Amino acid sequence: MSGGQRAAVTVAAVLAIVSTPVFWLFDGPDTGQLVGASVQAATGVGALVWAWIQPAAEARDSAVRTGRAEASGGGGAHTGIRRRGAGGNGAARVEQSGDAVAHGRGSNAGTGIDYTG
Repeated sequence: MSGGQRAAVTVAAVLAIVSTPVFWLFDGPDTGQLVGASVQAATGVGALVWAWIQPAAEARDSAVRTGRAEASGGGGAHTGIRRRGAGGNGAARVEQSGDAVAHGRGSNAGTGIDYTG
């Protein structure tokens, strides 16, 4: 979560914590309103805590403006990020990856994020 998103969730949580419960409590609340105010306040506090414990989602791997890649004669070409396994670990980001072109039988090409087995 970015700093701006974290601030937005924090502001929303604070507003949720104090908004409706304040209106209910000013008007001589009954039992249902007290329970509702408590639930809403707990939800707001939970959202606030969640916003602050989320790690910053920064890309561990990134590739930007990678250029062109060509494969021929059964080869492979990839512009972007290649990871081993079924998903890799951590965040990855690819922007404006170049063209990947394959010529000939058995050749392959790709752009973006490639998960290899």
